[in-house]
Amino acid sequence: MKTVLVANRGEIACRVMRSCRSLGLRTVAVYSEADRQSMHVQSADAAVAIGPSSPRESYLNMERLIAAAQASGADAVHPGYGFLSENAEFAQAVLAAGMVWIGPTPQVIRDMGDKQRARELARASGLPILPGSARFPFGELGSLEDAGAQVGYPLLVKAAAGGGGIGMRRVDRSEQLRPMAEATQSMAQNAFGDGAIYLERFIERARHVEVQVFGFGDGNAIHLHERDCSTQRRFQKVIEESPAPLLAQTVRQRMADAATRLCADQRYGGAGTVEFVVDADTHEFFFLEMNTRIQVEHPVTEMNTGRDLVAMQIEHALGTLTAMAQSDIDAQGHAVECRIYAENPLKNFMPSPGRLLRFQLPEPQPGVRIDSGFRGGDEVTHFYDPMIAKVICHGATRDAAIDLALDVLGRIEVEGPHTNLAFLRATLAHPGFREGQVFTGFIDHHKRELTVP
Repeated sequence: MKTVLVANRGEIACRVMRSCRSLGLRTVAVYSEADRQSMHVQSADAAVAIGPSSPRESYLNMERLIAAAQASGADAVHPGYGFLSENAEFAQAVLAAGMVWIGPTPQVIRDMGDKQRARELARASGLPILPGSARFPFGELGSLEDAGAQVGYPLLVKAAAGGGGIGMRRVDRSEQLRPMAEATQSMAQNAFGDGAIYLERFIERARHVEVQVFGFGDGNAIHLHERDCSTQRRFQKVIEESPAPLLAQTVRQRMADAATRLCADQRYGGAGTVEFVVDADTHEFFFLEMNTRIQVEHPVTEMNTGRDLVAMQIEHALGTLTAMAQSDIDAQGHAVECRIYAENPLKNFMPSPGRLLRFQLPEPQPGVRIDSGFRGGDEVTHFYDPMIAKVICHGATRDAAIDLALDVLGRIEVEGPHTNLAFLRATLAHPGFREGQVFTGFIDHHKRELTVP
């Protein structure tokens, strides 16, 4: 392997390229019309245009991505996160074209991408599963109400092929179920090409805790500890941290053991994340899903463990990754990640596209990492996710990491689009957050306090 095409854009494309350079590999960027002058394009050794600004005609177009890889002489593809990163057909196409796919096998991606199939595999590995229903294919909702009554309310209607919070709707009463199910099926059919859904019990005061795993493809696997991603809105993560606060060590260990067992049983190869929903009151945990890619929040794990997860992915694909055991993984201190979005918290977090007239980041300092795909003068367009940067801060204690994050966020200067900077600082400073009393409804519960002008 000498040349890696990064089939993505923005921050994660820049991030992958950094690890490629550290390993002496040449990089190729791909770009849509809207991204012609983007940072990730100028960070690569070569760049190939792949079409119009619409994601469907560019970053989601498998044929154009494969053609770009072949034209550029790439012999490997890294998908980043989002877009086609969990698309088994794309992984298969990369392999069929004679290139290295930097990720797990297409079959594992397919198994874990089907959320109901993933539940069955997790159950077979002994992981606890939330009560749920059978699959309802697109347009088939015959026994829906009976299934809803059996699962119990409140519940979630979930797209079988969904992920990352997309394709999930909460239902509190039986009369809401059918219209919500129909809407979710339509959305899933359009977004994923698979309109199948299923129902799953909803935990009112839930925490979202995930375990970073790494498998070696031979039935051996390790974990790199857990992350708490409970501070979210509309099922989208906003602040992530590691280790998870106020979680008993026995629960932490059982969760890590369960995630590693699933990874090993699937003969998983590469980096992955096993996500759990945790009852905030009882600390019972249940398997939620497995993401077969690098996560947006992977830097908090890297800050705590000193491991470069992307480099590990690449070296595993190369066959040069040094063998490691669980005893080789040590985590120190506490890390917090805040996602900076071009959005307006005062208008229900509506995206706020526009030119970054000024985007000034603090000077580098110990314990601080800022990952971004933007510079001053760049355009935040409406075509893609409005995240403009991630601020990751590490300290000896949770309080130290939070204090550092508050300081760094207060020194970032943005002119042009609205951002959620003030909202992030208000959340970090909130007494409930400082005490570690986080759950998935935290932002909604305290929204008025967190979005004061």
